[in-house]
Amino acid sequence: MSKPGTKLGIAALALAVGTAVAWFRTNSALGIPEDRTVFVLGFLLAAALGVGAFLRGTKWYGGIAALVGIGLGVFLPYTMYISPQQLGPDAIRVGDSIPAFTAVDEFGKAFDSESLQGHLVLIKFFRAHW
Repeated sequence: MSKPGTKLGIAALALAVGTAVAWFRTNSALGIPEDRTVFVLGFLLAAALGVGAFLRGTKWYGGIAALVGIGLGVFLPYTMYISPQQLGPDAIRVGDSIPAFTAVDEFGKAFDSESLQGHLVLIKFFRAHW
């Protein structure tokens, strides 16, 4: 006999994973959104569906899906809360000159900002939410 919470557990997993995929795709495209409300609501709704699955009763696979939905639905908004992505007052803006620096490229070869002079350059610094 089917347990009514099983579908809720699977829905919680699907919503949590779908929201996580949308979040990471948005971030990977240099698009950390200023307003994260839609993402947070998606994650929290997934957690609520997971809790609802347990309250209504679920089969084992619905329970596992609900637990993952609850985990993602709580963990990712928490990480957004504790590590907000904010620009500092001295942030470099598009079109600004970059300060002098040295770094290592993807091949392990050192370079400095002087070698970039006269070239269009995109420098991406990524700070994750975990």
